[in-house]
Amino acid sequence: MNETQTNAQNIVEVENLVKYFPVRAGLLQKVVNQVKAVDRVSFNVKKGETLGMVGESGCGKTTIGRSMLRLVEPTSGEIRYEGKNILQLKGQGLKDVRRHMQIIFQDPYASLDPRVPIGESVMEGLHIHNIGSRKERYDLMIDTLKKVGLEDYHARRYPHEFSGGQRQRIGIARALALRPNFIICDEPVSALDVSIQSQVLNILKDLQAEFGLTYLFIAHNLSVVEHISDRVAVMYLGKMVELTDRNELFNNPLHPYTQALMSAIPSPNPKVKRQRTILKGDVPSPLNPPTGCRFHPRCPIAEEICSQQEPEFREHNPGHFVACWMVK
Repeated sequence: MNETQTNAQNIVEVENLVKYFPVRAGLLQKVVNQVKAVDRVSFNVKKGETLGMVGESGCGKTTIGRSMLRLVEPTSGEIRYEGKNILQLKGQGLKDVRRHMQIIFQDPYASLDPRVPIGESVMEGLHIHNIGSRKERYDLMIDTLKKVGLEDYHARRYPHEFSGGQRQRIGIARALALRPNFIICDEPVSALDVSIQSQVLNILKDLQAEFGLTYLFIAHNLSVVEHISDRVAVMYLGKMVELTDRNELFNNPLHPYTQALMSAIPSPNPKVKRQRTILKGDVPSPLNPPTGCRFHPRCPIAEEICSQQEPEFREHNPGHFVACWMVK
């Protein structure tokens, strides 16, 4: 398959994405350091797939998602949506692209205006993009609420009148109202009960099948990622360390960090004992990340080269990318 055909299959392409947050100090608030939240990350998302992104808190998953929508401005790199570099877009051009790229936030209550009925919140995007008449927007809003399991009378209620699971459905409805092609799901089920998690995940899968949606699904629960994802990317301290098909990752994890994450998944069979890989120490600070491989201070198989040179993120097997000196 040639490069043109491969690019045609990708709805989003991220190349060498960098996001540093300045640390200021002193009376004049001079920049004294940089938090290296995301450091030269590259990947693509194929049309119609769900790309799961996992890693510990603070590894840069949410920053990547928000940078892709320019909710935070990247420091450098390229983000292409259907071939357009959105970092070069301004004004109406950026507004048009954002109609097709939406986000479901982790905390639905914080993302909803408590003073506005949820029907108005769902219609807000339609109003901003001048889609349809007032009646057409209202009908589309009602239809969208019903697709996520809510009823028309819910449109008149306020956010505090809903449970956490219902609020997350509202968040999904608001993202879906504009009929986007690509949705970033930023840990949409992490704050929900297990029974509610399954309902929300099934809604997301049903909507994907109905509307041909593409998801970037950010999570830290590997069981959830295994259930919903087609491919999985593993992040560690601002770097991507592994990327491959879901089944390949769960059956044959190559990076030591991925192996440690897999060993922590609870087994449904209490008689089966899983051999745990216990990582020593804490995650280093992104203010001063380690030299070489960022995982080497905690890696059980690290050698001298790991602390001296950064491993290349390379294709070890067809479609299976990894950044580790010990994977031959």
